[in-house]
Amino acid sequence: MSIEMNRPKEIVADILAKGVKIENIVFVGCGASMAESYPGRYFLESCAKKLRIFHYTASEFNWNTPAWLGDTSVVISVSMGGNTPETVQANSVAKAAGATVISVTHVAGSPLTKEADYCVIHDFETNYAAKLERMGYTMALALELLQQTEGYEHYDKMLDGFAKIFDLAESSAQASRRVAREFAKEYQNAPVIYVMSSGASTEVAYSTSVCMLMEMQWIHSGNCHSGEFFHGPFEIVEKDVPFLLLMNDGRTRAVDSRALTFLHRFQAKTTVIDAKDYGLSSVIDGSVATFFNPLLHTAVYRVFEEELANVREHPLTKRRYMWKLEY
Repeated sequence: MSIEMNRPKEIVADILAKGVKIENIVFVGCGASMAESYPGRYFLESCAKKLRIFHYTASEFNWNTPAWLGDTSVVISVSMGGNTPETVQANSVAKAAGATVISVTHVAGSPLTKEADYCVIHDFETNYAAKLERMGYTMALALELLQQTEGYEHYDKMLDGFAKIFDLAESSAQASRRVAREFAKEYQNAPVIYVMSSGASTEVAYSTSVCMLMEMQWIHSGNCHSGEFFHGPFEIVEKDVPFLLLMNDGRTRAVDSRALTFLHRFQAKTTVIDAKDYGLSSVIDGSVATFFNPLLHTAVYRVFEEELANVREHPLTKRRYMWKLEY
């Protein structure tokens, strides 16, 4: 399976056909939705030469709206259920400033779709690959925005990558069940789990820590960029301190490798989800493989989280406060 690549292509073409001069791309969301738009931001920051790229948590965007927001801005707002109040408000803020709004959500007709100029509706329940569509569509929109404004030399290789990554992610997730169970048994009573990554998977580490561990499992957690590890966080490393490293197969692999060497040196309790082990760069061209790491990491860690929830008898849907209180 794959996402429908024609939809992002048609949306960007229609925006440009209306005479919009696109200068700023803004990704807006909350929690996992904000994090899952990061790979699109990362791709554009790596490859765009003229476009300006921004990434906001929605409440910050609403309360400290940037002065440059206007009719040259495209705002990509993301919300799983389409009813996150801050993100719905961000659409209103963007429209009031004259920006074009593209909303990515799982729920057609949800509040997020009401003020959006364009909507992309994604799957989620079907399988592990479907759970990647939200991230995939934000990446595909980023690709089309770059291709149709500046042009991109590896455009065809990115398209080929999109055609392959979802099947690879699904098979990788299915193949990870045994090691995921081992992880769950080893970490079920951990008082804290630290998560690290780099590159396009930087905010997969963030969402793994903040959403999957803290929100869904009530496990204390912290996260940092693998390159920032040596600028403070490594001082807490000692024998058996739990770490999860999402290791990239691509440009920033050396950054992750350096951190891993240090963790092993002091015998931290370390689990590595290595995209290279699942064959990322053997399936996707090396010139663009680095951008597809977060899709693979997200699919595989979902299995880890399911197994952790099972062994801890703590369902992923269990909450103390979310959806239950006014806050």
